[in-house]
Amino acid sequence: MTAQELLKTEVAIGFVKDVFARELSAQLQLSKVSSPIAVLDGTGINDDLNGVERPVGFPIKALDERRAVVVHSLAKWKRVRLQELGIEAGKGLLTDMRALRPDEDYSPIHSIYVDQWDWEKHITPEQRTPEFLKDTVERIYEALKTTEARVTAEYPEITPVLPGKITFLHAEDLLRQYPALTPKEREHEAVKQYGAVFLMGIGGELSHGEPHDGRAPDYDDWSTETESGYRGLNGDILLWHPVLQTSFEVSSMGIRVDKHALVRQLALRGCEDRQELSFHARLLKDELPQSIGGGIGQSRVCMFLLRKGHIGEVQVSIWSDAVRAELAEAGVGLL
Repeated sequence: MTAQELLKTEVAIGFVKDVFARELSAQLQLSKVSSPIAVLDGTGINDDLNGVERPVGFPIKALDERRAVVVHSLAKWKRVRLQELGIEAGKGLLTDMRALRPDEDYSPIHSIYVDQWDWEKHITPEQRTPEFLKDTVERIYEALKTTEARVTAEYPEITPVLPGKITFLHAEDLLRQYPALTPKEREHEAVKQYGAVFLMGIGGELSHGEPHDGRAPDYDDWSTETESGYRGLNGDILLWHPVLQTSFEVSSMGIRVDKHALVRQLALRGCEDRQELSFHARLLKDELPQSIGGGIGQSRVCMFLLRKGHIGEVQVSIWSDAVRAELAEAGVGLL
């Protein structure tokens, strides 16, 4: 790929990020705020993801060698920040999150560098419902559709592919429909059919005794039973990627745990000791607002909207010589 082509891609990336951030903020009434690249260890603030990923850590000389960790995401930090900034119910915050996840396996959609729009919105206890979750998802999807329309107008060689509506499914629905398939295979079949899916109930055990995918116990509520008889007030936004021809996750999000869900989920995961950590203790004392929030992958959205087949085409990261050679042979230009 020539330098001119790389520069054209960089300009397009900036265009996508600017448009989508504005649309998302307007849809969800979010204010842009600053955010940290690292937090102090032992506070319970960092996102534990699936509970097995190792954060990058380092000592701070000015704090008597106290350790800090590079964030995995800002799932819990944002909720604290809502309280600190006094953001009222119905409004929220948006930040550009930069993270390192060194335990990620390289793939066309994974690198060790993570960039996402991390957002959090203050809600009322009465809004902790599947209906409010779905309404929020539809607003995010509207921002995606508007951005796609702007991109295709700016770059006519790109054809719009997003369906008019996003389809809501529960992980239990997919298990019953495709019992012989793996979770990722189930997602593939559903998203191939509908084009855009919000898959609910990620993290809790399904009827066969296993979760669809892992979730930490202390941010998304994946255990509350709803009127439908299903559990979970969270999910993933999945799109059909026209280049990769597969299901493509662009966001993980959900209504956050209240104190009852937190206690329940910590017990289910066998980590009740976390109740003593600063974040968890504040939540149990009702010192933090009820909220909904999530992360939307910036590189993922750029990959999708600019029809790129590898995440290295839309972000600068660290790659092995083998990956670089393979992609160069395929004519894929890494940034």
